[in-house]
Formats: sequence, C-alpha cells, structure tokens
Amino acid sequence: MRRWLESIKPMFSKGGRFEKYFALYEMVDTFLYTSANSTRAAPHVRDAIDLKRLMSYVVIALIPCIFWSWFNTGYQTNLALQELSIIKDDWRGMFLNTLGIGFEPDSILANMAHGFLYFLPIYLTTLIVGGFWEVLFAIVRKHEINEGFLVTSMLFALTLPPDMPLWMVALGISFGVVIGKEIFGGTGKNFLNPALVGRAFLYFAYPAEITGDQVWVAVDGFSSATPLSLGALGGMDTITVAGYTWWNAFIGLIPGSLGETSTLACLIGAVFLIYTKVASWRIIAGVFLGMVGTTLLFNNLGSDAHPMMAMPWHWHLVLGGFAFGMVFMATDPVSAAMTTAGRWVFGILIGLMTVLIRVLNPAFPEGIMLAILFANIFAPLIDYVVIQINIRRRLRRHG
Repeated sequence: MRRWLESIKPMFSKGGRFEKYFALYEMVDTFLYTSANSTRAAPHVRDAIDLKRLMSYVVIALIPCIFWSWFNTGYQTNLALQELSIIKDDWRGMFLNTLGIGFEPDSILANMAHGFLYFLPIYLTTLIVGGFWEVLFAIVRKHEINEGFLVTSMLFALTLPPDMPLWMVALGISFGVVIGKEIFGGTGKNFLNPALVGRAFLYFAYPAEITGDQVWVAVDGFSSATPLSLGALGGMDTITVAGYTWWNAFIGLIPGSLGETSTLACLIGAVFLIYTKVASWRIIAGVFLGMVGTTLLFNNLGSDAHPMMAMPWHWHLVLGGFAFGMVFMATDPVSAAMTTAGRWVFGILIGLMTVLIRVLNPAFPEGIMLAILFANIFAPLIDYVVIQINIRRRLRRHG
C-alpha cells in the first residue's frame, strides 16, 4: 500500500493530472502512515516501549521492596515496643487493638499491618503533594499528565525513615518535583533523579531526621547507632559486637529506611528490570564493580585513622541504601548515561564515589545518594566523550 501511494504521488503533485486533489492525497497518506504528533525537539524515542509500560515495569519491580518495607518496619517497631515494654496508644495502636491484631513481633500479620500504617501516610502525602505539582505544571504547559510521577513517588517514599514527619515529606517531594524536574521541562528532560533530589534536600535541610547516624525505629525513646555509623567509629568489630550479621542485613532484618534494608528484595527487582530491559545491566554491573574494586583497594591499604577501610565489599553491598540505589536510582533512564561504554563508566563512577564517601568522610555514612547525584551531573559529559572517541576512531579507520 505504501509503495503504491508513492508510485501515484507524481499524479497529484504540481503539474500532474490530479494536482487539485493533492491535499486529499496528503490527508490519506498522513492518516495511514504518519503519527498525529511529530517530535520537533529532543528527547526522541529510543525504543519501541512506551512510557506507560516502562513505568509499570518499575512499579512491579518495586513490589518486593514495598512488601518488605511493611514487614520490616512493623517488625522493628514491635520488637522495640516489646524490649521497652511500651504500650502503643496512638491512632495506629488503637486501630491494631480494635482489630485484635496486636504488636507481637513473631506475628507476620502484626508486623505487616503495623508497618503498613507507617508506610501509608508517608506515601499518601508524597502522592498528593507531588501529584498537585504535577497537575499544576501540566495545566500550565497544556500537556497530559504522564505516569513518571508514580515511580518517583514510590522511590521517594521508600527512601525515608518510617517516623519522618509528614510536613517534611511534603517539603521533600515538592523540592524534588519542582526543582529537580519541572523547572527543566518535566519528565524526560530532568538531568537529576527527582526522588534523590528531594531526599538530598531533606538530608541537608534536616540532618537530624535523615542523616542515618541513629537507627530509624518508630518508637520514642529507642535509639542506637546504624551499622554504617558504627563502622565509621570502630570498624567491623563494632558492627558485629552490636549484634548485626551479614545474613540479617542481606535479608533486611535490620532497622533503616522504609524500602532500603533488604538487599534480597532489591536484587529480585533487578532481575525483573534486566529481563524486561527497562534497566541497564551495564550500569548495575558497573556500580557493583566500582564498589568492589575501590573496597579491595582500601582493604589492601588499611588505616587506623579510617576504620571503614577494613570493611569487606560484601558488607558494603548490604548496608545502607547501596543495593536500592544501584538497582532503582542509578538506572534511571533519563538521568543516567545513554551510550553503552558510557553506562559502564557511569556505573563504576557511582560505585567508586560511594565507597570514597563512606570511607573517607564519616560525616556522610551513606554515600550512595550523593554518588548518584554526582554521576548524574557528569552523565552528559560521559556520553559526549564516548561519542567523540567513537567518531575519531571511525575517522581514523576510514580516513
């Protein structure tokens, strides 16, 4: 059909037998073979997958982390309540007591229900406030609301402590959506990950609530140091003496942010994202190799002044938000590198920077968030250098 239309086009062109019907010919050709919306500026389509399907896949990959956030948040809270012999008398306690669920840490239902009651207000606040800004900018720009914010809202909520004040949650997502994305043109045009921008804002604006020096358990009066802060103070011996084991850290049975504690849940999501080709396995592998290589270098150097130098790579993998950032944040298709070689460099840079921050700057025990934002800034430059190298190589080959 297409070939036939091309063959009769001269008959409708200027000087042809049916010149006066050229507009009709163009209308038929456009209707059959041309999209109603043509792209006149970047970004252009890079794959057959559309935005809705891509975002849906990321949401599916996040399900293990979401479910685990409910269980572990409830488990850690119920465990602390039992240890301190505290009776929960807030609205969550009234709700759980009314339903007869209770606060037994050995009960899966009690843990899931209690954790869900901490996750839900944070996520609803994120969704409502962030959704408001999305709708407002969509109205101003006169374009449809896309699905990108659904993923941003989930990622942002999962990076927060379970007892984060809701007004801080609203401030963080507002900053992430407006400053991290909308002022640059919206979804597809932001050069930084919006969820990480919002968390970084809270990180520096309200350090006492989100730095990670203290264990995030939603029980008043319960506090202890996080594994990373313990490692910065006294190395691996301090972590093991405190009762933390590698297996519990891998499964996610330790206190922490809502969705970042379980490396296993993150790796399950990684398998799905790689299988569906939504996330780049090169970036994930690059982050992992960068972390392992830098860690082995520090292990060989050794230093009493920096106890974190002795931490093995398999501990870096399971502590803090490393696995979550490696799988879900670093692989953001908008803010990450686009070229094949650039993705390796981008990933390795993140892994390297994460360990550097953790080891040499104890004031920032986490590291992965700042490392990803740093790499986001350099992603365009990395792609540019890779493209220029390829151009010069081809010129030498064919010149």
